[in-house]
Amino acid sequence: MFTGIITGVGQIVDSQPLGADASHGRRLTLQTPTGYLDGVGLGDSIAINGACMTVTSFDAAAGRFTIDVSAESLARTVGLDQQGTVNMEQALRSHDRLGGHIVTGHVDDVGDVVVFEPVGESWLLQIRAPRSLARFLAYKGSITVNGVSLTVNRVEDATDGSTVFSINLIPHTIENTALGTLKVGSKVNLEVDLIARYVERMLHAEGKLGA
Repeated sequence: MFTGIITGVGQIVDSQPLGADASHGRRLTLQTPTGYLDGVGLGDSIAINGACMTVTSFDAAAGRFTIDVSAESLARTVGLDQQGTVNMEQALRSHDRLGGHIVTGHVDDVGDVVVFEPVGESWLLQIRAPRSLARFLAYKGSITVNGVSLTVNRVEDATDGSTVFSINLIPHTIENTALGTLKVGSKVNLEVDLIARYVERMLHAEGKLGA
């Protein structure tokens, strides 16, 4: 379980196939900030750009660890198949503050950045979410973008069933996450609010029972 509050920005420095063809996943090596792996153990969970992954090996002194990403995860996420900057969050402990919102680390779908521009001291980020996620997005609701817990400031539904939602990014978020590397056309991992998923399921079940 996670909160969407990024605990470090890392780099995927190596990506190797786990098999001979595309049906296999990849083994990633990540470089972390100094001291980030203090207290981390084998098998611990770390969310990488919002996707929950398992530490398969690590060298705390060198600040490096590896994860194995399955072909299924690669097919349902972006940014986990090549070198680059990523958001990282270590798993929530029972006594930690829930600073963002409840995040599972299971990416629901991929969105597209349609606007990313400065507005005053902040940045406006607009993302087109696919039809599959449109019903879970609401004004002042929560959304996880590449692992970052954010608040939706505006929702505009399109005729094709997709939804464009707007987010205001303060300078602190730009400076302490990898969201500052986004640009128009970038694809991002999205996880909708867990509570919204349960509500949708219950309403759907009630509709069936009442039919």
